[in-house]
Amino acid sequence: MIINFSVENFGSIKEKQTLSFEATKSNDLEDYYIIHSENDIRLLKLALIYGANASGKTTVLKALDYFRDLVLEPQKKKTDTLDFNPFLFDESTLNNSTTFSIDFIQNKVRYSYVVEYCEKAVISEELKFYDPNKASVFKRTTDINKQFTEITFGSKIKKDKTFEKNLEANTLWNNTVLGGFMKTNIELFHLKEVTDWFTEYLRPLVQTKTELDGYITSQIEKSKLNKDALVHILKKADFNISDILINDEKKELDDKMLRVFEALELPEDMIEKIKSNPLKKLELEHTIDGKKYSLPFNLESQGTQRYYGFAGLLSLLVNSSIAFPIDELEDSLHPDLYIHFLLSFLVNSKNSQIIATTHNREILNNKDLFRNDIIWFTDKNESCSTQLYSLSDFDSSIVRDTTNILNAYKAGKLGGTPNLGDYYLNFENEN
Repeated sequence: MIINFSVENFGSIKEKQTLSFEATKSNDLEDYYIIHSENDIRLLKLALIYGANASGKTTVLKALDYFRDLVLEPQKKKTDTLDFNPFLFDESTLNNSTTFSIDFIQNKVRYSYVVEYCEKAVISEELKFYDPNKASVFKRTTDINKQFTEITFGSKIKKDKTFEKNLEANTLWNNTVLGGFMKTNIELFHLKEVTDWFTEYLRPLVQTKTELDGYITSQIEKSKLNKDALVHILKKADFNISDILINDEKKELDDKMLRVFEALELPEDMIEKIKSNPLKKLELEHTIDGKKYSLPFNLESQGTQRYYGFAGLLSLLVNSSIAFPIDELEDSLHPDLYIHFLLSFLVNSKNSQIIATTHNREILNNKDLFRNDIIWFTDKNESCSTQLYSLSDFDSSIVRDTTNILNAYKAGKLGGTPNLGDYYLNFENEN
C-alpha cells in the first residue's frame, strides 16, 4: 500500500511535491475510506486530484508511472538514455536531476525508496525498511565519469561477496539496483519484496485512451477475473447486460495487411503465427423481454465500452491488493455512474487504492460521500510550476465543517481553477 509519493523536477513539477495517503485524525466514514495497517498507520483508499487544465494533475500520475517503469523495465545497454523530462521553464532545472521517492507497505513491512536520475544515468538510489526503526537495505552511488555503480548494503542485510559482485555487474549506470536484481539469478528477501510490490501492487497508468477491453478479456480467459462477477457489476450499473461472450474468430489476412507485414520486414514464422492464431471476438449479451441479443463490442456505446473496462478494474480492486492510477476518471461516464463506481470501490475493497485525476465536482457538494483528506488540488504558481496540496491543508478560516466545498472551489478560494478571461474575441489584429 502506498503511504506517500514525492517527485521533484519532472515535467511541470519543479520543487518537490508530495501526495500522501496518510489519513488525518478524522474518523469520518472510517469504515469505508481507511485501511488499518499493522504498522499503526491509517491509510486512505482514495486520492482524487482536481485542477485546471495544464495545472499538472496528469503529471503527478505520469511521474508515478515512470517511476514504476524505471524499476521494472531496465535499459539493456549502457548507451541507452533514460526518459528524462525536467522542468523546462527555468534554466537551472535543465541541468538538475529528477528525484522520485515513495514510502509503501509490502507484506506488513514498511519501505522507503528514493531514486535520483538524469538522462544518462541513475545518479543515486537508496532503499530502507523499518524493523521497527529505519534501517538500510542498500545505498547506491554512480561515478558518472567512469560509468560505474557502487552498491553498499546495510549492516542488517546478509549477503556474500559473490552476490555483491553479480548485482553490481548487472546494475548498469542507467539501471536501478532493483532493475539489476531482476536480471540476476540471485536471492535477497527485501529486493524481492520490493520488486514484487512494483510488479504486483502498483499497476500501470490507465489513461483516457487506454483500451481496457483487451486486457480485461484476457484476464477472464486466464481465469484471473470471474466473468460472472463482471456481469454482476455491469448489471448493477444498469447496462442491461446479461452475459459476456468471448469467441475465437478466424480472420483471413488481406493483401493490404500482408504488404504492411512485408514493409515491416516481419519474419515468415511470425506472419504464419499471426495467420494461425484466431482473433478473439468480444460480444455483450442483452436480455430484452426474455429474448437474448448479442452485440459486437465495437457497436456498444463509448460509455459501455469504458465501463466494461472499469468493471474489470473494480473486480480486481475488490478481490486483490493493488493500486491503479487513473487519468480523468469521469471520462465517458455519467456523473451518477462515476459516483457509483467510487462508492462500489470504497464499500467493497479491503487493501486496494485508487489515485485519480478528475474534473467531476459533484462529489465536492456532498460531505456524506467524501473526506477532506482524499481531495487534492494542483495549481500553477508564478513560475508556472505545479503546486500539489490537500483540502485538509486549509485551516478553519477557509474550510469549516459547515463550508460548502463546491461553492468554495468555484469561487476560487481553494485554487485549482482556471483563470479565464472574458468571452469577447478580437481578431482585428490577426494576420
